[in-house]
Amino acid sequence: MSPNPVANLSHYEQLLNYRRIVSDMYSRVRWPEMDPARRCRQFRRERDFLFADHPQSALSAAQKSNFSGLYYYPYNPNWRFLLPVDRDVSPDVLEISLNKDGLTRMQRFGKIHFQIDQRPVSLSLFWILGYGGGVFLPFRDTTNGDTTYGGGRYLLDTIKHADLGQEDNLLVIDFNFAYNPSCAYNARWHCPLSPEENRLPVTVTVGEQTYPDAM
Repeated sequence: MSPNPVANLSHYEQLLNYRRIVSDMYSRVRWPEMDPARRCRQFRRERDFLFADHPQSALSAAQKSNFSGLYYYPYNPNWRFLLPVDRDVSPDVLEISLNKDGLTRMQRFGKIHFQIDQRPVSLSLFWILGYGGGVFLPFRDTTNGDTTYGGGRYLLDTIKHADLGQEDNLLVIDFNFAYNPSCAYNARWHCPLSPEENRLPVTVTVGEQTYPDAM
């Protein structure tokens, strides 16, 4: 295998390159010319390649040496929603202390409401406070600690380009693209996890599953 040219860049140049690749991946997720199932398959293939090869991958060198792909539930179109944002919420600020990164502050700015198996559920939308900011949508469900990471998963994190887009001014919420925070793979990472209000009392059997070789 030829050496990865990104390996010769500085840490910050590598991180810039990584973020640019993720941005391109999500831009293809939002392509209207391709059906959602095909977009999801392509996204997963590209994400596997990124985890296996990039110096800024969440995986350690030892994990990369045995990497054969991330684990996902099968794609299910019933878990894709187009939802309005309910702005009638209390704009409380949540504070999360992260090792090395200090205090992360995020403000509730809306909610989304939908049904799973005819059961009405809701998730809060947060805006990460600070320079630039971004939308953050983490969640938990009853699969956590069993088939998915115990700390929950992410749907949106637009600071890092995880953005599924909008259609007709409705937010695209597709649980098939739910993914693990970096701390699900390796203890050297520290991530903001889902607050209690975003714990869904249902089983979300789509998206990324637990990584079996977590360290």
